[in-house]
Amino acid sequence: MNKFSRKSFLVLMGIALAACAAPPPRTSQTPAASAPASAASSDNASSSQASSNQASSDQLTTLNVLVHDSFSISEDVLKQFEADNNAKVNVLKSGDAASVLNKAILSKGAPIADVLYGVDNTFLSRALGANIFEPYAAPALANIADRLKLDASNQLLPVNVGHVAINYDKTVGTPPADLRELADPKWRSKLIVENPATSSPGLAFLLATIAAFPEGSDYTWKQFWTDLRTNDVFVSPDWSDAYYTQFSGSSGKGPRPLVVSYQTSPPAEVFYSEGKLTEPPTANMDGTAFEQIEFVGILKGTKNRALAEKFVDFMLGPVVQKDIPLQMFVYPAVTDTPLPDVFVQFAPAPKQVFTLPAEQINTNRDAWIEEWTRIVLR
Repeated sequence: MNKFSRKSFLVLMGIALAACAAPPPRTSQTPAASAPASAASSDNASSSQASSNQASSDQLTTLNVLVHDSFSISEDVLKQFEADNNAKVNVLKSGDAASVLNKAILSKGAPIADVLYGVDNTFLSRALGANIFEPYAAPALANIADRLKLDASNQLLPVNVGHVAINYDKTVGTPPADLRELADPKWRSKLIVENPATSSPGLAFLLATIAAFPEGSDYTWKQFWTDLRTNDVFVSPDWSDAYYTQFSGSSGKGPRPLVVSYQTSPPAEVFYSEGKLTEPPTANMDGTAFEQIEFVGILKGTKNRALAEKFVDFMLGPVVQKDIPLQMFVYPAVTDTPLPDVFVQFAPAPKQVFTLPAEQINTNRDAWIEEWTRIVLR
């Protein structure tokens, strides 16, 4: 999930259907000139209108959507979904992707939400193994690249894709040519990474190095991290500290010119400058990107299956897909979705990406983090 999502997400209910009740018909028992009858008629109309308003409110279907803290779509886009479906959407922000998944697993059998968004490929295998999702073959899957469709059972459907990568401060000139060059003494005391035990981009970068320098190769990821430690790599506890405090290319003007961040951090610098920048002060280093795919799924046991399907279709539909880039600073999953100019100019898709099978990540994640901790921090 991308930390550049800075807009607060408000969930509003803006639907109130009012029906006006007609006055009672005139009969010989209800003379038109009778003042008490007119008052009764007015009271009845008011009562009928109030009942109608209450009934309209009661007819709204509430859909609970469990998401990570960086989830954001435009307020008017969400309100349109609510209006189109006579629904109220409760967005339940619940921490990072791991925390969201844990909450869903702990409430298995009595789900606290109808839909979950935010599980990524680093937790995909664990999510599927928990048996908490219902399959749904959304029509939009036909327009999503096969490489993003990691779940053949269609319990978790890809919504967006991002890339954790090394950003560099353009003032350094030419950046390192590849990952291995980061261990060259020329780049001593230049690199900032995040702790993979406490940071999503930190974990993604560790996985990128494991994919690039696998066990059994002439130069393994363990040797790479040993060399980075010798080269005085700086470990931050989280992305915010790494980017805004330690990195020289951000507004914090820290001391180091290389940082593990996102492929879309350069365009975010321009976008959030509110016109002060026409070019980002940062760029992406080639050959360092790990691909993160985020998914949506219908939680098993939902009492609102039909509306949940509509919400999944909504997330994969053209309006949300076009909205996603400037809301969460990730790429839409649906092929040929138009990208904003700032993405086209400053965040082209990486030429090379690293990935690992979801099952391999699930099996080895804890052991890899423990070994990284031993090498780098102890």
